[in-house]
Amino acid sequence: MANPPKILAFAGSAKETSVNKKLVQIAAAGAKAAGAEVTYIDLRNLPMPLFDEDLEAQQGIPATVREFKDLMLAHQGLLIACPEYNSSITPLLKNAIDWASRPEPNLPGLACFNNKVAALMSASPGGFGGMRGLVHVRAILESIGVLVIPEQRSISKAFETFNEDGNLKDSQQQQDVENLGAKVASLLMKLSA
Repeated sequence: MANPPKILAFAGSAKETSVNKKLVQIAAAGAKAAGAEVTYIDLRNLPMPLFDEDLEAQQGIPATVREFKDLMLAHQGLLIACPEYNSSITPLLKNAIDWASRPEPNLPGLACFNNKVAALMSASPGGFGGMRGLVHVRAILESIGVLVIPEQRSISKAFETFNEDGNLKDSQQQQDVENLGAKVASLLMKLSA
């Protein structure tokens, strides 16, 4: 494909062995197989200070935030694995979204989100698989201009569901998560046609 869609994939977890990092990489593989160019990032490698308007006013946009915003701007699609903390979004993910939404000279505040297509997924050791948190992430992203596809996946009992190679033991679950990435890639191709 001459101009494949570009998709940014990440998890809202800093934990090195995060099951959500494994999950989003499965979706990323599905997007690649469908013809997309995928960039996987680990938010642990982009430590952002807690969003603070005074800090922003005094010091400007932190370098790690600038790097994250540049990545967001360079991609048309998003694959986000969303751990659930107390039935909601993780502080790490919310902070990254808040920083990326900040306006700059010649850059509207929601430029990192407008007209993006995203898929959401979650994995959790609990029985709900993180689905309660997905509701909040979806509401936030849709309110700032992201087209979040209706399909999403939540994987319960996540500490028991992954093989050592990072794939899901259940082949149907594996296919469903890969299909999330493929769906975002397919939609982006149709939108750019």
